[in-house]
Amino acid sequence: MHILLQNSGILMLRQRRCSVQNKILGCDWLQIPRVTPQMTRTSASAVPTHSEEMPVKQISSTITFHSCDNMHKSLTPTERNATKPLLLLLPWLGSRSHAVSKYREVYFQLGFDVLTVESKLIHFLWPRYGLSYAAEVLSLLQQQTFSSRPLFVHCFSVGGYTFTQMLRHMTEDPQQYAAVMSRIKGHIYDSLVIGSLQHMAVGVAQMIHTNPMIQLLLKRSTMLYFSTLKGCTVDYYDTAVNLFWKAPLKSPALFFYCENDVLSDHVSLKKLLEVWRQAGVSVFEKGWKKSIHAGHLRTHQQQYLDTLHHFLQGLQIQIPLKSKL
Repeated sequence: MHILLQNSGILMLRQRRCSVQNKILGCDWLQIPRVTPQMTRTSASAVPTHSEEMPVKQISSTITFHSCDNMHKSLTPTERNATKPLLLLLPWLGSRSHAVSKYREVYFQLGFDVLTVESKLIHFLWPRYGLSYAAEVLSLLQQQTFSSRPLFVHCFSVGGYTFTQMLRHMTEDPQQYAAVMSRIKGHIYDSLVIGSLQHMAVGVAQMIHTNPMIQLLLKRSTMLYFSTLKGCTVDYYDTAVNLFWKAPLKSPALFFYCENDVLSDHVSLKKLLEVWRQAGVSVFEKGWKKSIHAGHLRTHQQQYLDTLHHFLQGLQIQIPLKSKL
C-alpha cells in the first residue's frame, strides 16, 4: 500500500505540470467576461470577476475562505455573519485554483461567502483519513464565524465523496451535528462519481495520469489495491454509498451530469434521483448527451448558469439583475 500511495503521489506531482489534465477534469481555459460599470445587465453566460477584491483567508493547505464583504458594506459585521449565505465548495481532485475560481465568481455575484475545501487522493484511497478530514470540516462549520450561516453545498466529482463522509458523521452523531445539517438549504452535485468500483478505479487513474496505457495500469493497480485492502477501502465505500442512497438530506438538490462521462454512470445516477424523489427530496437535474467531466460550465455555460440560478431562486436566493438574461 505504501508503495502504491508513494508512486501515486509522484505521478500526481508530474500530472499537475501537465495542462492536458484540464481537458479531462476542469475548465481552466474558460473565458469569463469582466463586468464594467458601463454594463447594466449581461446574459447568463457572463460571469463577472471579483476575486481581486475578495478578502481571502487560508485556513489550511486545503481549505480557503473567500469573503464578499465588499458587496455588503451597508451591513455591520454581525449582520453579515448572521444573514450572508455560505457556500461549501468541494472541487474535483487535481483541480487548479484558476479553474475553481470561475465557480466562486458565480456565487460572489449572488452575495455568498465561499469556503473551498479541496480533497486529496489519500482522502479517497485511505477512507479513514477522509473521515478524519470530514470531521475537521464539520468542526470548522461550527465555529462562530460560520455557525449561524445558511449553508449551501456544491460538490464536483469525488468532492461528493468527501461530502458523503461529512454526512456519515452527521447521521452517526445527530446530537453533535444537528445544527449543521439543519442549516443546509440546498446541495448541488456536478459530475458525481457513481457506479461500480470500476468507475472509481477509472477516476483514480484519470486523476493521476493522462497516458492511456499508464491509466490502464493504474486502473488495474487500483482494483488490486481495493481487493487486497477491502476492509480498509471497499467496506468504507459501501457504507458511504449506502448512506447516500438513503437521502439523508431532505433539502432540495440539483444534479449536473452528462451521458458520456466515464467516471459517472448516468443510468445509476437516474436511479439515485428517483430514489431520492421517492424519499421526499425535491430533486432537479440538468443533463447533456455530451459534455466534460466537471467541465459543464465551460461547455454549456449559459444552460449551466440558467439552471443554477433557477434552482437558487427557488431557495429564496435573490439573483441580481446583472446575473440574469
